[in-house]
Amino acid sequence: MRFLLVLLFASAVAAAEPFDVCVYSGVPCGVAASIAAAREGAHVVLIEPTKHVGGLNTSGLNTAETEHMLKWTFGGMAREVYERTGRHYAKWEPAYYFESRIAEKVFNDMLAEAKVEVRFGVRVEKVEKDGARIRSIVLSDGSTVEAKVFVDAGYEGDLMARAGVGYTWGRESRAEFGEEKAGISFDPPRQAATVDAAGKLLPGISGWARDFHEGDGDKRVMNYNWRLTFSNDPATRVPIPPPQHYDRARFRLLENWLREMTASGREVKLTDILDLYTHAPGRKDKKEVNNKQAAIISIGHFGGQFDYPDGDYATRERIIADHTDYTLGLLHFLATDDAVPEKLRAEMQQYGLHKEEFADNGSWPYQLYVREARRMRGVTVVTQRDVTEDRRKPDSIALGSHFVDSHHVQRLAVSPTEFLNEGRIWLEGWAYQIPYRAITPKADECANLLVPGAASYTHVAYCTLRLESTWMMVGHAAGVAAARAAGSGKTVQDLIVANLQERLRAQGQVIDFLPDQSEKFEQAKKQKP
Repeated sequence: MRFLLVLLFASAVAAAEPFDVCVYSGVPCGVAASIAAAREGAHVVLIEPTKHVGGLNTSGLNTAETEHMLKWTFGGMAREVYERTGRHYAKWEPAYYFESRIAEKVFNDMLAEAKVEVRFGVRVEKVEKDGARIRSIVLSDGSTVEAKVFVDAGYEGDLMARAGVGYTWGRESRAEFGEEKAGISFDPPRQAATVDAAGKLLPGISGWARDFHEGDGDKRVMNYNWRLTFSNDPATRVPIPPPQHYDRARFRLLENWLREMTASGREVKLTDILDLYTHAPGRKDKKEVNNKQAAIISIGHFGGQFDYPDGDYATRERIIADHTDYTLGLLHFLATDDAVPEKLRAEMQQYGLHKEEFADNGSWPYQLYVREARRMRGVTVVTQRDVTEDRRKPDSIALGSHFVDSHHVQRLAVSPTEFLNEGRIWLEGWAYQIPYRAITPKADECANLLVPGAASYTHVAYCTLRLESTWMMVGHAAGVAAARAAGSGKTVQDLIVANLQERLRAQGQVIDFLPDQSEKFEQAKKQKP
């Protein structure tokens, strides 16, 4: 009898139909792609390596970032998510600021309604192909998933890379694509001792500025950090745990800089070091913590991210653990060290982690804030010019509108008493059309894969794509395209884009310029000196 049951089970597995669409990574982009494909009638599986969907929106990044975007560009799945979020706060309008736990509930509800099968806690190990088509992927638990079309929505592009699709990471030089903002870019120098008694560079400094040249490219991406949720209310505050591996030497540069500030008579406040946002509607006790771009030293772990983009899983786990040690070490130093001014220490001591968020993970976020990792080299490459000048594309599938925004990449010593931060970009722009070709691999590399996450952009242009709201819009388009390719048997490159666009418009996706908005931009350009 037992033998018969085993045979029946094996037969059932063998006879199982492959999925129409397999989406890898349950970040907001992947959630949108999965739901969009399922609503088109596709049989969809979503693979999420962690135990939670939602990426950074459920790990401490609690804004749609509309403060630097144009709200009229929000449509389709992204707008629906924010409208549903708004209803949780008894609002009859989109909620562009929210709590991680609410965002996760909205995503889970929408996935369940669409009947998307979600598999948690497994990651892609191997991609099996027949020619230019992916046949199946092998996951870390040994299981295999077959599908007609695949979507890599992840921050890292892991499925894409294993499928043999061309990619890069880091920064292009200014010469490569003629981008004004590309490559290495120095901030003004700051005063503080940069070397120890033996003349060795202090931790957190990646090298000497003299060895780097403005505009050169490299294989370094912008910094990462944990996006924490703080509370200063005893009713919701839990203690910040001490670092498991505390190395005070990591904060010698901060100590030296604080000494310089004190000597010059300047008071340093906690908000000079950390960005503390009050975003959650009606929740003044919730402070969203982020790397402060204007800070000299902040929660961003400069240099700690260099090996992450193309690293194997073991390397990534080591880097994630190191970011945790750095973050907890920084907070511990600010709260306890005698080198920190007493008033600043008292400010830090009033905060703890928020007990309502990430409750099954010690109130610590589920995902590190990976701002940028791999980027595909697909059918086309979107550049700075495409997001600021040549903004119209015939194969538009969504509109991007965020500023070109890169956090710093690294910290360099100018002299034994000066250092500078490097890599910051902040360039205001306008809406631009995101082309379908930017999420499409070259046909000879892969015919049934779409890559809306690690899309085909330069570093500069990618700084406008790397928003969860924008990724949801592109994920929506990728999900519809994947379902149509699965249903028709066409390659993703051979889809009739006009038909895809017609379907997206019918679903409320904004893919076209509003005439008055476009004219306003053109007039503004002409008025520039």
